[in-house]
Amino acid sequence: MMVEIGELAQDFSIPDHNGRSVGLSSFPGERVILSFHPLAWTSICARQMEALEANREAFDALGAVALGISVDSVPCKRAWAERLGIEKTRLLADFWPHGGVAQMYGVFDSIKGYSRRANIVIDEFGRIIFIGEYPATAVPDMQDVLDALQAQETSRRAEEQVPEI
Repeated sequence: MMVEIGELAQDFSIPDHNGRSVGLSSFPGERVILSFHPLAWTSICARQMEALEANREAFDALGAVALGISVDSVPCKRAWAERLGIEKTRLLADFWPHGGVAQMYGVFDSIKGYSRRANIVIDEFGRIIFIGEYPATAVPDMQDVLDALQAQETSRRAEEQVPEI
């Protein structure tokens, strides 16, 4: 079952395309975007990861880090990142246990053996604040993610300005 908005996100530890271990706890005080995609070396998944890289500065400005996740292995993700020119965005290998993080977040397709296409945004307190699931044939619009981050930022600022009685 897919995770739900408001739920506490589960931590994990899997390697990125450089073989370094990454999990939610790697980013204390930051918001994290988990961008699940089916498989490396496919055109739509490539455009999805390129969109993460292209929006990196906007994510940074909103205190968020984006992670691309698929069931591919570390060497596969490394070669793919090099091919795509991904320099700043970390691409995670949810290879073993096969699709473990995708299963944890409820986006693993057990029939096909890979994750469905989805973006999940986790706030700095570890709560899920946005879930977007997309058709396998569509590149997710990162504006949805940016809007969710901005809405949370606006809400937080409004709460900070409410005078105490």
